[in-house]
Amino acid sequence: MLSILAAGSIFFPGLFLLSKRCLKHFPGLKWSEGDAVIVSARLVSSIQAIMASSAGYIIATSCNDIIEDQHWLTSTYILFAVPYFVYDIYAMFMCYWYKLQVKGHEDEHDPKPLGAALTSYLRREFLMVLHHVVMVTVCFPVSVFWRQGKGDYFQGVMFLAELSTPSVCLGKILIQYKQQHTLLHKVNGGLMLITFFICRVLLFPYLYYAYGRYASIPFYMVPFSVPWQCNLGAALLMAPQVYWFSLICRGAFRLFTGSSRSRRLPPVAKADVDGSALSPPANGYSAREREQETDTH
Repeated sequence: MLSILAAGSIFFPGLFLLSKRCLKHFPGLKWSEGDAVIVSARLVSSIQAIMASSAGYIIATSCNDIIEDQHWLTSTYILFAVPYFVYDIYAMFMCYWYKLQVKGHEDEHDPKPLGAALTSYLRREFLMVLHHVVMVTVCFPVSVFWRQGKGDYFQGVMFLAELSTPSVCLGKILIQYKQQHTLLHKVNGGLMLITFFICRVLLFPYLYYAYGRYASIPFYMVPFSVPWQCNLGAALLMAPQVYWFSLICRGAFRLFTGSSRSRRLPPVAKADVDGSALSPPANGYSAREREQETDTH
């Protein structure tokens, strides 16, 4: 157990540092520190998501009995991935710190104190940080110890929730570098909307449906047939997903309606908009709303 935890503790921060170094020093790139940090953090999140989704697919397709069947990869990947959530809190703060500088939120001669930036980060990203803390302090012991080896199928399906993460990360990068007008951003936004809804919002209703079919009971009776802890855990995990999905929907609506309105503007008005302090909608958010945008790993 300790060796797997140690491997994860080395792999994710090490991959972040290696990626940052390559982006800063690779011939033809030589990105700034801030750019390298932001892109490297998104890259590590995407790689973790691909690994988790792959593990989830292997586990879910290997379990015929969704309650009793076990797969060695379930507990192994949970142990390996736990350090990622600790690392990611730090990585998100580093992204936030450099975004302040990139977006001009700091005066070059009067930089924002680290303590003030940390407080602002925790306030802005409270829900995401809380999500990560709960994953380590609650979901980890529940998944490894409280389950007592049962329900590996459900754990594997929950890993598949990470399928939406690569498109979320790509969207963040495109927004950061003002590529909201590109076809790639629009296609990625549609993909993010679909994968997030299927893999995160519909996830828990599907788990209840799968158990109902296994136990031969109606779907509406499942909440009354499982331990109350399962219902509470599902509700607490699903609530932020629904909230984040609502933000994604609002962003998608503003992206496409804003693009249509921009095409209808006369040349002078359009130039005024493009040249104003408010940049074009980023994934549906205005410049002010992007400051309040929430990461959804």
